[in-house]
Amino acid sequence: MNSIEIRNIPFSPPDITEAEIEEVVSALKSGWITTGPKTKEFEKRIAEYVGTNKAVCLNSATSAMELTLRILGVGPGDEVITSAYTYTATASVIDHVGAKIVLVDTAPDSFEMDYSKLAEAITERTKVVIPVDLAGKMCDYDGIYKAVESKKYLFKPNNEIQEDFNRVIVMADAAHAFGAEQNGKKCGQVADFTCYSFHAVKNLTTAEGGAVVWRNDLNLDDEEVYKQYMLYSLHGQSKDALAKTQKGAWEYDIVYPGYKCNMTDIVAGIGLIQLQRYKSQLQKRKNIIEQYNKALIPLGINVLPHYDENYSSSGHLYIIRIPNIDLHRRNEIINEMANMGISCNVHYKPLPLLTAYKNLGFDIKDYPNAYKMYENEITLPLHTLLTFNDIEYIVESLKKSIKNNGE
Repeated sequence: MNSIEIRNIPFSPPDITEAEIEEVVSALKSGWITTGPKTKEFEKRIAEYVGTNKAVCLNSATSAMELTLRILGVGPGDEVITSAYTYTATASVIDHVGAKIVLVDTAPDSFEMDYSKLAEAITERTKVVIPVDLAGKMCDYDGIYKAVESKKYLFKPNNEIQEDFNRVIVMADAAHAFGAEQNGKKCGQVADFTCYSFHAVKNLTTAEGGAVVWRNDLNLDDEEVYKQYMLYSLHGQSKDALAKTQKGAWEYDIVYPGYKCNMTDIVAGIGLIQLQRYKSQLQKRKNIIEQYNKALIPLGINVLPHYDENYSSSGHLYIIRIPNIDLHRRNEIINEMANMGISCNVHYKPLPLLTAYKNLGFDIKDYPNAYKMYENEITLPLHTLLTFNDIEYIVESLKKSIKNNGE
């Protein structure tokens, strides 16, 4: 390795082509740079891709999750359950609406919630559970719905939409999982509501952005639900800017004091091209994962499985766990990889390790499985600009870093 030139391999740069740039220029020249025709077209294309009747584009997955909770009527006095092993956005939205955050530990040797503990955590105050499709692999939704059904008798709806469900509602944090599949269904067709991220590091990016879809078989009024998202995302205003441009159509009302988290046509333009390229991008990610697996699994390194006969991940993150190392040694390996020009990451610090959640009363001692998953986890670079030689370099650098740290 000493004779090999050190490379600069970023963790997850955006894969942008001239086509995205041209689409953004088109938006700038069109006169529509905020929510307009490109955003509406992007919503239509997302719904077609996922196989849902409707999609709503917003400025982030965080907004998608928060607005969904608000539309479902979740607020003070309610409880929402999620995993202790996730990014803060999954839980912070629960706090934003005034509900109580309930965290569940992962199952042993798993990044997913322990579904037996999920069932135990459901009370008569529970309104929503938020599973996390970490790294792009969909959760065991059969296990989630089984847990929800087992406590259905406790559910106490406090509005009409909750009465329609008459059980705890499943809202997926699928920030990583756009394009994933499970048992022949796309991510977006399984959970009741599914929220995606199009942030800069995501498989499909709009720089900043997100979307939400909901299942077709929920007997919801799709147009009414879509209207609620539009109202909540644009101040509660009864007409958006596009509608107000019609001759003599300036008049509007504010139905309730809403929020400001709409998507713009500039970023929707990026998304439209990214979606056109997405099938080939998913295949590139699969090829990279297979190359990593071929090199690392024989070394005894634990890797998150992305593909099986029953599921196909979006291949968002390449997560590994190195057996028999502690937090200090994990961090030393990441530092040594950085010295070789390779940017690695950790997904994630369990929430009870973070100050905000400590202040809410959470203690990592109550989430031992999540901590064990975290202390030896490393996320290697995975993006569509990587070459075959880049992967070889990363693998050889990792071997050297592990060896240098006593493994």
